[in-house]
Amino acid sequence: MFDALLRSALAPTADAAARVLDVPWVTPNRLTGLNLAAGLISAVLAATQQWIPALILWLLCRVADGLDGPLARRRAGGSSPASGQGGFWDICADFIVYGATVVGVAIGASAAFDAPWLPFLLVLFAYYVNGGAFLAFSSIAEKDGRQLDDGRSLSFIGGLAEGAETALVHSLWLIFPVAAAPIAAVWALLVGLSAAHRVVVGYRALG
Repeated sequence: MFDALLRSALAPTADAAARVLDVPWVTPNRLTGLNLAAGLISAVLAATQQWIPALILWLLCRVADGLDGPLARRRAGGSSPASGQGGFWDICADFIVYGATVVGVAIGASAAFDAPWLPFLLVLFAYYVNGGAFLAFSSIAEKDGRQLDDGRSLSFIGGLAEGAETALVHSLWLIFPVAAAPIAAVWALLVGLSAAHRVVVGYRALG
């Protein structure tokens, strides 16, 4: 919901960071790899109830995810979107990290606080529908020449649950693990509503 506003507000800072990172041994794909590695380690730490280290690694993975695109655009010479390969690698890493974090928090919260699994399963189901809807829309929109160009590799339909909200909710799980299950229940509802919105808007946009 806030992604477009945050991207605009943080663009100068992200571009400045990309200038600093623009050295030969740092590449956009390596930043995406850092995102993936940090996210998976965070999930493992959450599963073993090491909540603060998990939070630190989660925030590191989000920073890496926020910098690979600006660095890719800088090396492409302007506002061009990331390469198809880079965009594919980025979305795969994000989906793996999101799913792993849900599972890691569910395992940790269940072991430490006897939290129920159902809210986390509902989050995964909502992620599945949400991701399927926007990926299908992006693919068909590209084929039909109706893609939404906001500088990213894929066409994203806005919704209640986007990257900023996901980063916040996953952080809240790690800050307040005792409340992870009720947070997950509310989050599953919001992601589900966002998924339904994307299905309706995407269907109409492609009509």
